[in-house]
Amino acid sequence: MKLYPLQFEPILKERIWGGEKLKTILNKPITSKITGESWEISTVEGDVSVVANGDLAGKSLNHLIDLNPEELLGNKVYQKFGKQFPLLFKYLDAREDLSIQVHPNDELAKKRHNSFGKTEMWYVMQADKDAELIVGFKEDSNAALYLENLKNKTLLSILDKVKVEVGDVFFLETGTVHAIGAGLVIAEIQQTSDITYRLYDFDRVDAAGNQRELHVDLALDAINYNKIDTYKQYNKDLNQSNSMVDCPYFTTNFLPLNGKVVVNKSGDSFTVYMCVEGDFEIEYEGVKFKYIKGDTILIPAELKTFVISGKGSLLEIYIS
Repeated sequence: MKLYPLQFEPILKERIWGGEKLKTILNKPITSKITGESWEISTVEGDVSVVANGDLAGKSLNHLIDLNPEELLGNKVYQKFGKQFPLLFKYLDAREDLSIQVHPNDELAKKRHNSFGKTEMWYVMQADKDAELIVGFKEDSNAALYLENLKNKTLLSILDKVKVEVGDVFFLETGTVHAIGAGLVIAEIQQTSDITYRLYDFDRVDAAGNQRELHVDLALDAINYNKIDTYKQYNKDLNQSNSMVDCPYFTTNFLPLNGKVVVNKSGDSFTVYMCVEGDFEIEYEGVKFKYIKGDTILIPAELKTFVISGKGSLLEIYIS
């Protein structure tokens, strides 16, 4: 099987807080006015990505990995994770505030859900004026203080709210209480997990008048009650990979493009590019593949040398 740069059909998710920006800003084929998420590359059970381009169109990502694990995932990734694809890539449109939530670590997620934990990062692609994120506690806290504020509906008073702009990056280790605020479009990179503990949902109800389930008890021992720094500063040197986040689960670089970049990879890991601004193309073995803002591309590990050109901004993700 000959591999090449792969794109996948977006898996679109309606959410109570979703909107229409995934279509107007990122060209996703949404048909609902409350589309909150586009899962770009996923092997979450029930939501496995299907190839959209080329000779392998219609094949699932799991099928490709099953047939070509090392060629697609890379030697190092295959040794560590077997045939599991370890990351999940999304775009999110928050027309309204998301719930306040937390994700368990690997140990807790394995024990309770037979799943990976959910370490994640956010890149802000679009921000309305005064849009905010919730990222952890204002000061070191504890379970008793947290529960008291939750009971009194004053939880927001002890959480850290920050105003954000396009290009801001936040790294959220497991245990970080967080929420995406209204008026934001976010590129999200995370471990392959759909485990979320919802702490507070602003007493919202759905179209049927029902409140969404909360997971207060499950969250108690998943929360990191200490104040933590989640904001990441990074360089924006042109036509270079600038380090944003480097953690055991993924490495993410910022690649601002104006011209041509020759990429040489080791074959240890697959690489993913998320186009967060502009457009670009990848040339591999004389064939050119063209992409626009909102596209997400999986470069199989065996594609070690290729050329990227264009004018735009990319997130470059792999496993170190």
